Amino acid sequence: MAASLSNLTRFVFRLSSTVCPLLRQVQRLPVRRLGPARYLCEAPSLQDDNAVRALEARDRYKEKPWEYLESEEYLERYGNGPVWAGYRRNHKGAIPPQKTRRTCIRGDHVCGNPCPVCRDSNLIVHHQNVKLLQQFISPHTGALYDPTRTGVCMKQQKKLTEAIDMAQDQGLLPFQIPHVEFSGEDYSNSHDAVGCTPPAPCLSSGETWYRWYGEITPDEGEVAKVKKIYKAYLKS
Repeated sequence: MAASLSNLTRFVFRLSSTVCPLLRQVQRLPVRRLGPARYLCEAPSLQDDNAVRALEARDRYKEKPWEYLESEEYLERYGNGPVWAGYRRNHKGAIPPQKTRRTCIRGDHVCGNPCPVCRDSNLIVHHQNVKLLQQFISPHTGALYDPTRTGVCMKQQKKLTEAIDMAQDQGLLPFQIPHVEFSGEDYSNSHDAVGCTPPAPCLSSGETWYRWYGEITPDEGEVAKVKKIYKAYLKS
């Protein structure tokens, strides 16, 4: 019995000495993660459902960006005010910068505290997104707000200018035309710009157009050359 136990311990020791290095090598191998493991009987988590819904909403808002301004997510985040209300840019010192940054997103790098449009990926500047464009137009003058007031970067400010111009050209946004009063003289022939031009004084009095014309005596040789050239056209 003692001999069998000793043989069993020797076998286990030899087996462990050969298996342990293999396990260590397997643990050192790089592990490639393909994604969260799912089983057939396991229900999808709530986080995965929210992520899928967010991606679907983002794709829908890219095609129809005006639907985001009517969604509950927008109302919870911004309420009834404009998207740039309450925005403050981080800056050093007490005096704010006189110009906004050129752009907030450069490649994959996003600057700290991006502008009101760049910080929300669902806000897409489009000429049909009228509700968003109206937030950047003054209701009194009809002009686009200065970027120092809204905090929008220069890249988004350029997009807003182009989108507002296109929306006004297509009749989606109203624009003001200055009122000009016309008098009755502007539609009659009595105005100096459209009236009859009086004849020149030289044609009525018989004098030359310029007075110094009469003081010049032409060269007889040059006159003879001209008459010879246009002999066929001169009246006898």
